[in-house]
Amino acid sequence: MSNFSRITDLLYLSSLIRKEHLADLHTQKIRLLINMTHEQAPPEVRRPPVRVLHLPTFDTPFLPIRISILRRGVEAALAAFESQERVLVYCRYGIHRSVAMASCILIAQGMGAEEAMAFIKQQRPVADPTIWYIRRRIVRFEKAWRGSI
Repeated sequence: MSNFSRITDLLYLSSLIRKEHLADLHTQKIRLLINMTHEQAPPEVRRPPVRVLHLPTFDTPFLPIRISILRRGVEAALAAFESQERVLVYCRYGIHRSVAMASCILIAQGMGAEEAMAFIKQQRPVADPTIWYIRRRIVRFEKAWRGSI
């Protein structure tokens, strides 16, 4: 698969999805796309059995990803996992926003923030979860998810 990285059996990461990725989505039996860009997924991709959760965010330290946005994505992914559905999280380059969301999904599944970031970096070497403004959101999500803030 061109730009897809398998993180776990049910969780994948990638850069921007285009219509030429449709075959890869079907081959991997991905059922939920979490789109972290401002662009809509191509119409060819937004057809059953694939569902798209569009959570537009920016990749900038000036507009941090809201914890409520991360929570929405996590809750959708966890619901998909209950049905053994595969989830692909993507953003423009598959380096920051999608990595933040995937880290938060792993946190919700029991990993600590540091463990989740290291695991994703291992599975997708281009990922950069430790850039300060992304790392800060991941750590804050972990505290929020665990109920300490």
